[in-house]
Amino acid sequence: MPRYKYRALSNRGRPVRGVISAASEIDLYNQLQSANLELVQCASLEKRSSLFEALPFGKKVKVRDLIQLFVHMEQMQNAGVPLLDALADIRDTTEQTFLRDIMSEVHRDVSEGSSLSEAVSRHPKVFNNLYISLISSGEETGDLTGAYKQLVKYLKWVDQMQQKIRKATRYPIIVTGVVIITVAIMMWVVVPQIVSFIRNIGQGLPWYTTSLIATSDFFAQAQFHIFGIPNYGGIIVLATPVLIVIALKVMRRLSDNMAYRLDAWTLTLPVVGPLVRKINIARFAQTFGALFASGIDVLHGLEAARKTVDNLAIIEALERIQEQVHSGSPLSEAFNMSGEFPSLVVRMLKVGEESGSLTTVLDQVAEFYTNDVDEAIQGLIAMIEPFLTAFLGGMILWIAVAVFGPIYSSFEDMDF
Repeated sequence: MPRYKYRALSNRGRPVRGVISAASEIDLYNQLQSANLELVQCASLEKRSSLFEALPFGKKVKVRDLIQLFVHMEQMQNAGVPLLDALADIRDTTEQTFLRDIMSEVHRDVSEGSSLSEAVSRHPKVFNNLYISLISSGEETGDLTGAYKQLVKYLKWVDQMQQKIRKATRYPIIVTGVVIITVAIMMWVVVPQIVSFIRNIGQGLPWYTTSLIATSDFFAQAQFHIFGIPNYGGIIVLATPVLIVIALKVMRRLSDNMAYRLDAWTLTLPVVGPLVRKINIARFAQTFGALFASGIDVLHGLEAARKTVDNLAIIEALERIQEQVHSGSPLSEAFNMSGEFPSLVVRMLKVGEESGSLTTVLDQVAEFYTNDVDEAIQGLIAMIEPFLTAFLGGMILWIAVAVFGPIYSSFEDMDF
C-alpha cells in the first residue's frame, strides 16, 4: 500500500505531520477525517529513492520515548479519558516523528474497531511481544492502568540496564582504542626517527633494542598480499580486532551450533562470563515478574520472558524449564534442573512458590542482580583501567630503555 507524507490540523488547531499508509489520497483524507484531522497537504513517498527510504535516521524509537508514551497513557486512563481521545492526544503531542506516525496508525486502527493490543501488534519493531502481552492482559482483566504501570516499571529498568551495559562496554573500548592508537603512532612515527641513529652507533645491540627495531619495521615496512593488494603491518595489527569481531558475528549467523558454542563459552570466561549471566538473569526476572504480576500464567510468561534473553545457552535452559513446568514440575525444581541458574535464584523461587508471593520474589531477584551487575561493571572498569595504564607504561618504558640503553653504552666506550 502506498505511503503518504501529510500535513494536517487537529481539532485543537495544532499542526500534525506524519507518514501513513493509504490506498489513495481520498483514503488518506478519510483516514485523517476519522482521526479528527483536517488534511492540509500530502505527497506520495513512492517515487522517493529507495536508498533514502532505507536510511535508519529518525526511525528508531528509544526506550525513553516509550516510557513517556505509557506514562501518558497511564495518566489519561487514571483521569478517565476515553482511549481514542488519549491516543489522539499522544499522536498530537509526541515529538518523535516515527513514533507519531505509528500512533496515527494505532489511533486509526482502534477507531475502526481493533483493540489496542491488536493495533500495536501491527508494529512489532516498536512494540514487542512483551508489550502486547501486558496490554492484552490489561484488556482482559479491565485493568489497563495496571498494565501501563508494569510497562513503565519494566521500561525504566530496561533503560537503567542499557546504561549499565553501555558503561561496561564503552569505557574499555575507548581506552583500549586510545592505547592501540598511541602505540601505533609511536611505532609508526617516533621510533623510526631514531632507529637509523641507533643502527649507526657501530656496536652490538641488546635483544630489547633489536626487538623494538623489528617491531617498528613490521609496522612501517612489513607487507603481505591479499588478492594482490599490499598491506602494511601496522594496518594489519589495527584491523585484526575488527576482523575477529566480524568473523565471530558471521559464524554466529551461519551456524546455530557455532552460535550456541560461542555463547556457552562466553559464560565460562573468568570476568565476562559471570557478568553476562547476571545481566541475562536480571533481564529475565524483571520481564517474567512484570508478566506474572499482570495476570499472565507461568507458561506464557516463561515463553515471553525467554525472548528478552540474548544468550543461547540460557535460552535453551529456559526452553527446558518451560517443558518441565508444562509437564507438572514446580518452577523452582525446573530451574534447579536446568543447571544454568545460581542456587540463590532457585531458593528464592522456592520461597515465592511456598509463600504465594512469586511476584515479590521475582522483583527481589531482579533488584539483587541489577545491583550485582552494577558492582561487577564497576569492578571490571576498575580492573581494566590500571591494566591498560600499566601496558601503556610498559610500552613507553620498553621504548625508552631500548633507545637510551645503547646510547648510554656508547658513551661509556668513548675515550676522552
